[in-house]
Amino acid sequence: MALVQAGKLDFPQTLKEAHAPAEVTTVTTDFEFTNRTDKPVTIAKYDSTCSCMAVTIKDGKRSYAPGESGVVRTKFDMGNFAGVIDKTVALWLDSDPEDRPSLSLTVRVHIPVLVSMEPKTLKWDLNGKVEPQTIRITMKYDKPIRVVSVTSSSDAYKYEVKTLEEGKSYDLVITPTDLKSPGLGIFRIETDCPLEKHRIQQVFTTVRRPSPSDAVAKP
Repeated sequence: MALVQAGKLDFPQTLKEAHAPAEVTTVTTDFEFTNRTDKPVTIAKYDSTCSCMAVTIKDGKRSYAPGESGVVRTKFDMGNFAGVIDKTVALWLDSDPEDRPSLSLTVRVHIPVLVSMEPKTLKWDLNGKVEPQTIRITMKYDKPIRVVSVTSSSDAYKYEVKTLEEGKSYDLVITPTDLKSPGLGIFRIETDCPLEKHRIQQVFTTVRRPSPSDAVAKP
């Protein structure tokens, strides 16, 4: 990637991708830069857009003489994230206005999805037809993962777990008791995944008023 200039600092890359193994809890990424001007440059401020990512500058150094190099280091706490996650860092140099940092650095982390839920949200129309819908639960791990329990935040739904292939594939079938009032539901799915951060999953249900676009889409 061509050099990108942040005010007076040159970064070879402003986007870095990391492929995280399923078992790790944090991902560290370094962004190298160099002052290629003939004057000192000072990093006035830097900030992450998410509390899940800490940012430091190597040796705590803020000012760089001509030709001097440094490193902005990010440490991303993976928590319960899964899939492709983008997190950014804003960087202000000495003369930048408060609302306009010189550069944004992006960390793109690829996190394995060991327990896949499709779809993540089920939707019913208010006063519509009461009928079951299904969430497919697929295990994407080299060892079997089983559904241990399912709990709901609402008693407005009936639900059943069907085993398609033990340790590999399940259907969560959910049926609302009625569709007379709008509402939201959260289903907590517990598995026996050996990696704790992947063990608990959530899916959602909603009863909502049909939007005009829904009416247009229907034949």
